[in-house]
Amino acid sequence: MRVTINEDKLHSLVCSAGNIVIFGHENPDGDSIGSALGMYHYLTGIGKNPHIVVASRLPGNFDFLIPSGAASYYNEDALACEQAIAAADLLIFLDMNGIDRSGAVSKVVESSAAGVSKVLIDHHLNPKTENFDVVISDTEVSSACELLYDVLLRQPGVEGDIEKLSLECASAIMVGILTDTNNFANSVFPSTYLAVSALQARGVDRDYLFDAVFRSFSRSRMRLMGYMLKDNMRFAGLHVAYFTLSTAEKDEYCFVRGDSEGFVNLPLSIKDIQMTALFTEDIGFIKVSLRSKGNIDVNDFAHRYCNGGGHKNASGGRLYMPLAQVPDYFESKVNEFFAQ
Repeated sequence: MRVTINEDKLHSLVCSAGNIVIFGHENPDGDSIGSALGMYHYLTGIGKNPHIVVASRLPGNFDFLIPSGAASYYNEDALACEQAIAAADLLIFLDMNGIDRSGAVSKVVESSAAGVSKVLIDHHLNPKTENFDVVISDTEVSSACELLYDVLLRQPGVEGDIEKLSLECASAIMVGILTDTNNFANSVFPSTYLAVSALQARGVDRDYLFDAVFRSFSRSRMRLMGYMLKDNMRFAGLHVAYFTLSTAEKDEYCFVRGDSEGFVNLPLSIKDIQMTALFTEDIGFIKVSLRSKGNIDVNDFAHRYCNGGGHKNASGGRLYMPLAQVPDYFESKVNEFFAQ
């Protein structure tokens, strides 16, 4: 479903703004940083002064994408983020359905940028439209990057000519599509292939980006993946598999942010497995990642039982309990969910 509010106002807001802040969601993934950088490169290309603000640093395998000085991270330099937001004439939120998904940064926005114009470009369910001057939301796309691609092509000065977008902009968009589809394994639409074809025709080196994003992990990450599959994969009935990952296990395998990316998808390769979960211990909560096949709606499951949401076949959330209690809790909720 597509929701648009004052979409024609986007160009005028961008044109009248001097300083623009672009937000990625908390714990950014490839689509978050790809869409933020796609917008960043588009704006710099038309002479604007954008800056990216994110609550926390993204996984290291995306560092190659980010120009020096383009982004600030609230958990590392709160003052730089606060100064950028205070000086902004326009705030653009990508790959999130509400300001609160930007994490700790959202409180700064609420306190110091209440009257500043705000734009939302997103592909998740239930956008919080009342908080934005412009909303472009579409759930029938693979990613925020695919939606951004469509939005940018319709901007004055581009008008359907992808050659008007820089190669840096096009490459960032490709990264978001690659990662949010798990390299075209899920959430793929006919429009996705059309976008990817056009991006490659523009000159995007898809093979280079694939290697940089999916083939740049450490040896310890590979050993962790082997451990998770051999010793840490559990089953809840015939059709559900899940992992837990404790702080102690992360320490043992020299875990860095991003090392568990893709783990939740692995059991979906098993015949008859229709739903998977990864529960990762964090400070004060358990991070939940959920994936599914076909008509198994993990967005519904996340909303009901995991304080979260997302998409039908890919969602997340948080649990507030000791990790040791998670298996019993999850298995009971799986039984309840499938019984309904």
